[in-house]
Amino acid sequence: MANISIIGSGTWGMALSLLLYHNGHKVKVWSALPEEVEMLREKREHKNLPGVPIPEDMEITGDLEASVKGADLLVLSVPSVFTRSTAGKMRPYVAEGQIIVNVAKGIEEKTLMILSEQISEEVPQANVAVLSGPSHAEEVGRGIPTTCVVGAKDKETAEYIQNCFMSRVFRVYTSPDMLGIELGGSLKNVIALAAGVADGLGYGDNTKAALITRGMAEITRLALKMGAHMETMYGLSGIGDLIVTCASMHSRNRRAGILIGQGKTMEEAMEEVQMVVEGVYSAKAAAALADKYGVEMPITKEINKVLFEGKRAADAVEDLMLRDKGIEHPGIPWEK
Repeated sequence: MANISIIGSGTWGMALSLLLYHNGHKVKVWSALPEEVEMLREKREHKNLPGVPIPEDMEITGDLEASVKGADLLVLSVPSVFTRSTAGKMRPYVAEGQIIVNVAKGIEEKTLMILSEQISEEVPQANVAVLSGPSHAEEVGRGIPTTCVVGAKDKETAEYIQNCFMSRVFRVYTSPDMLGIELGGSLKNVIALAAGVADGLGYGDNTKAALITRGMAEITRLALKMGAHMETMYGLSGIGDLIVTCASMHSRNRRAGILIGQGKTMEEAMEEVQMVVEGVYSAKAAAALADKYGVEMPITKEINKVLFEGKRAADAVEDLMLRDKGIEHPGIPWEK
């Protein structure tokens, strides 16, 4: 049994806290919001996980110092826009070599840093890892079979986290490619917004398949240019996470995209979804990375125009369809 603290009491953090609790660990959940601490203590249920009870002996607290000190494993599960600031608050309490596994997905717009890089910068004494994959909190919280991948700098850390999370309903693989895992998890949210926009416009399965496939192509181009591995992009945190995020109504990115496709502004869509839409925050960073590394990412560029420049969604789709003719795989030689 390990002492595990979940830093962040959102839907994903609570789903993982329940998984880890049922795995036999002693679990403590921290929230920055006093009203949320009170609500979870009293109701013993998260508003986005109705019908999933929080065990009475799972501690809910607003004391960050007590949550960090002495924990065998820290699971950082705050929205990506709060990752850096939360890590900075944790820094005074984190011991040398203490493991922080990040489970959020995003890229910092200002620095273009992935989340593990931000955490390492804020908490240099920590041993930072990442957990990602096709894993909607609504399903994990209910014990529906799910598979993820954990990335770390060393095999021992990855296997320790794997052992903590592994269960009969939650299968975990390990990988040394932290960069690829995080890029796949972040960039797929941008493509999922585009897939949702297509749904909102009333387009069909053909369009969705094209967006997933070509979206994966541009994610992979960028990831490889940045130093990630091809195998990761066609694994759980790459194509696996992209498929589920583009196809499921659990996906807040897809739901926001649907609303935008139906004519709502980005701000109106985010307000209606009532949860953090990570793709909106990653979209500008993804476009900036494409420019920095000289990588063609047309879907990403068009969704940015829809989100931030007021371009009509239907016009963006038409412009994508009418781009210059191309070869699907330029590296495959012709016989003649």
